[in-house]
Amino acid sequence: MKLEHGYAIDLQWTGNRGEGTSGYKAYGRDHVVSAEGKHPIEGSADRVFFGDRDRWNPEELLLAALAQCHMLSYLAEAARAGLVVVGYTDAATGTMEQTANGGGHFTEATLRPRVTIADPAQRELAESLHAPAAEKCFIAASVNFPVHHVPETLTLA
Repeated sequence: MKLEHGYAIDLQWTGNRGEGTSGYKAYGRDHVVSAEGKHPIEGSADRVFFGDRDRWNPEELLLAALAQCHMLSYLAEAARAGLVVVGYTDAATGTMEQTANGGGHFTEATLRPRVTIADPAQRELAESLHAPAAEKCFIAASVNFPVHHVPETLTLA
């Protein structure tokens, strides 16, 4: 049985400075991403592409989606395995390569999940759950570049 889930967002460009796109530097890259019942996300381009550094850019949001997805998959795996996770952080990085035609693509991402568990005796179990979590992450399964994992396991004791 195939289960499908639908998602919808609204995107509004707010960067028209009165001249529209009359020139590459004439318009702002600011925009707002919204969805029903959620706080809006203020977005822009990366600063190198004349964006606002105080707003989220698409590259950061892609990296955030990968990190969030792995975390959520990992926490689900932990719950199913009887592993009590009491803390989780990630310091993810990604690399994008520009191409000669003005486009570009991500070449890799590295997630660095730092998981704190309650029982030190379950360290090996905690470390083993990253592989199935990575396999079940919807976002990682949807990208065409490698997503590396460099996990660290900490304990309360």
